[in-house]
Amino acid sequence: MLTLRCVLGSSAKFLVSFPALRHNTRLQNSMSGSLRPLAAVCQVTATPDKEANFSACKQLVEEAKQRGASMVFLPEGFDYIGSSREETLALSESLAGDTISRYTQLARKLELWLSLGGFHERGHDWEADRRIYNSHVIINDRGDIVSVYRKSHLFDVELPEKGVSLKESAFTIPGPSLVAPVQTPIGKVGLGICYDLRFPELSVALQRHGAEILTYPSAFTVATGAAHWEVLLRARAIETQCFVLAAAQVGRHHEKRSSYGHALAVDPWGEVLGDCGREKPGLVLVEVDLGKVRSTRRNMPVQQHRRDDAFYRSLPQT
Repeated sequence: MLTLRCVLGSSAKFLVSFPALRHNTRLQNSMSGSLRPLAAVCQVTATPDKEANFSACKQLVEEAKQRGASMVFLPEGFDYIGSSREETLALSESLAGDTISRYTQLARKLELWLSLGGFHERGHDWEADRRIYNSHVIINDRGDIVSVYRKSHLFDVELPEKGVSLKESAFTIPGPSLVAPVQTPIGKVGLGICYDLRFPELSVALQRHGAEILTYPSAFTVATGAAHWEVLLRARAIETQCFVLAAAQVGRHHEKRSSYGHALAVDPWGEVLGDCGREKPGLVLVEVDLGKVRSTRRNMPVQQHRRDDAFYRSLPQT
């Protein structure tokens, strides 16, 4: 078993990995006085070694199941993080390839929902243009792919003073649209990926279409993560009054790239429920109490107070 190093918020319930409780979900639930569903938010260190990555993720998924999770969230690049454009493209697959097939079998075997995002999916014109999508794949407990969201905001950033230089659009196709929130055992989940976090229009659109939980699987750089990761996640939770679950990459992937870590779970009030730190892989279990979504929205009805779209476009053009 992995040793977990996760920091818990004051309102989190039975999230910590006590050895005596690790194998006794019924006892965990009785201690909480609740049978609310559990989500497992994972943190991994992917490399170009796809087999090693699958083994590490499988171990986390199995542990999450053992501890009572209904749904497990894996980060962007869970399949691999390549060390060059050429390697990234060479390792990519279609949704019908071996990687997703193994995860559908795992979900079916464990009777567990999986959030996999983003997966390096070969584009529809792969043979002609050698370009890929960054795809967030939802698999249900029968092993069916029930939703695929393709990342719509691509990370093209030059921050020389921070040592950050990435151009995702050099080999990635932007997704054509949002997808409707997915009904899951933990609630209705709205799908984003990493850089999408910086665009509140996306989270508000998902909330308007029924999302109770937003998820942003990510591989934030160390520099941008230290400055912006937690504050952005908490902002998205507060403005939409949703839970926000953000699986994360952590540590050194290869000599050219490292990630910030701090896989995070945030409640609809903006309180951090769990934080996996920045040192090593692990997971945090989160009790998803949809009553908290309803009460937060009832007590502060932000969405009812929002003006129509025309109001926000009423400033004169400059």
